[in-house]
Amino acid sequence: MLAGLGLRIKNNVLSLDSTDIKILEMLQEDARQTYTTIGKRLGIAHSTVYDRIRRMEQHGIIKKYTALIDAEKAGAKTITAIMTIITDPKESEKVAEKLCTAPQVTEVYTSLSEELQIIAKVIAENQESLHEFIASTVAPLPGVLRIRTSIVTKKFKETQPLIMNDPKKLTPTKNQNKSGKGENKSEK
Repeated sequence: MLAGLGLRIKNNVLSLDSTDIKILEMLQEDARQTYTTIGKRLGIAHSTVYDRIRRMEQHGIIKKYTALIDAEKAGAKTITAIMTIITDPKESEKVAEKLCTAPQVTEVYTSLSEELQIIAKVIAENQESLHEFIASTVAPLPGVLRIRTSIVTKKFKETQPLIMNDPKKLTPTKNQNKSGKGENKSEK
């Protein structure tokens, strides 16, 4: 165990205890919270929170802190598209890596169903610039066999994934009041 913290290394893999998971959940909710605030909510010392966060940063569990921007509210007029790219299996890794370098591409995944697919989320200024990106950047890549593009017409939900994949295990940290605004339980 590392310095009395919940972090354990087994087979070169760092494992987290429930306190680490709760700290990560809280940081994903609001990374600007102080160590003291997180500590109070979890019933632990702020120095413990600091030590655990520092260890998770050092081990690459916490990659970076960033702001989530609502592009529409910021005045950006863009369209979002989901591209499904069918590739030659021998070239799929190279195609995915090349897509990762394009500034228009915000997410890249591979999926194996009937055939190997690359799924990419793309942001473009308009349909014309989306078409130009696909025609000049994606289609010419070696190994690309077919491209299917779906333009997103309405967004119902967009969040960063939480560390836990079982919603019942997530730590509830906010209540929604009737106005729809979050109310922090610990501040009552």
